[in-house]
Amino acid sequence: MSPWDGLERRIRRELDEIENAGLRRRLHPPSGIDLSSNDYLLLSQHPLVKEAMAGAAREDGCGSTGSRLLRGERAAFRRVEERFARFKNAEAALYFGSGYAANLGVLGAFTERTDLVFSDERNHASILDGIRLGHARRIKFPHRDVSAVARLLRSAPREAVKFLVTESVFSMDGDRAPLAEYASIARETDATLIVDEAHAVGIYGDRGSGLVEETGIHEAVFLTVNPAGKALGVAGAFVGGPAWAIDYLVQRSRSFIFSTAPPPPVAAALDASLTIVESEPGRRRDLRRRAELMGNLLAEAGLAPRTGTQITPVILGSNEQAASVAAELQREGFDVRAIRPPSVPQGSARLRVSVNVGLDEQTIGSFAASLRKTCFAVSS
Repeated sequence: MSPWDGLERRIRRELDEIENAGLRRRLHPPSGIDLSSNDYLLLSQHPLVKEAMAGAAREDGCGSTGSRLLRGERAAFRRVEERFARFKNAEAALYFGSGYAANLGVLGAFTERTDLVFSDERNHASILDGIRLGHARRIKFPHRDVSAVARLLRSAPREAVKFLVTESVFSMDGDRAPLAEYASIARETDATLIVDEAHAVGIYGDRGSGLVEETGIHEAVFLTVNPAGKALGVAGAFVGGPAWAIDYLVQRSRSFIFSTAPPPPVAAALDASLTIVESEPGRRRDLRRRAELMGNLLAEAGLAPRTGTQITPVILGSNEQAASVAAELQREGFDVRAIRPPSVPQGSARLRVSVNVGLDEQTIGSFAASLRKTCFAVSS
């Protein structure tokens, strides 16, 4: 008998409950045509990005050997942060090891127990956990509901420090936050606006820096969180904002201070990625054309709403149906995955269909036809 027998019994019961609810998660490597990743511009496979990382690894080694406040700091991190700040039209930027760590670090550092954080009900888990880390009071508002946000902020105590936090493109729904309206309300109510640009940076705006740029509200935004493992194709995340705020993160952000710095070669790869984004606007335009085609085909078939982004949710409802449809499409060579609670609300299990620039019109059409056939077969 081991000292953790009681714990094992409890965990096995919970695993059985997960299995019976159709929520068991399993790890599957990529296989087939990519319709599920966040590598929207295919920069993870771009020769310039790969060569930049390989060359930096040969020169600087693979590991940073410590946190950036110890021996993990490198000139390459500082250079790419300065470049990203210019790209984002911010005074300064700080690079974190992941988007999750960035949201924990930002919200855990800047919020306090007496503060109020107004958060979209469909914000990413990292945002929610960051709010918990800061011990502020979270006030959840209905998804993209401008009237509710205005009402809640106007009724909040004037002396309270108020934060309004949203994704710009929502990861599981693919729709856009009404950023212009939020910026106006934040100005009116003295709220501090923080925008997670995870699925927008690299894609939207004339320079590709995100929806904050495209909307023209950068002066109203306190901080942006910009994960670099999606359209930018590498890893980690940049936080952009005022120089004093970035300095404060270095002093107080636990997920920055107490984490080993990322491998130095990722800084070189990110520098190459930013060069491609800035110098090849046609890549972004191609993505948006392909996304529009996919959105139109799925909407016309009655399978999904038009989101106007590269992400389209095909909501199937039950966990079993979502898993069944995904499995059949995978057998046909399309790598699309089932998304189930707690990643999405109960009763809204779905396929999260994402488009990348490597998909041609024929492939998009074939996928739409297969999805329609499979959904009809499963539901009948």
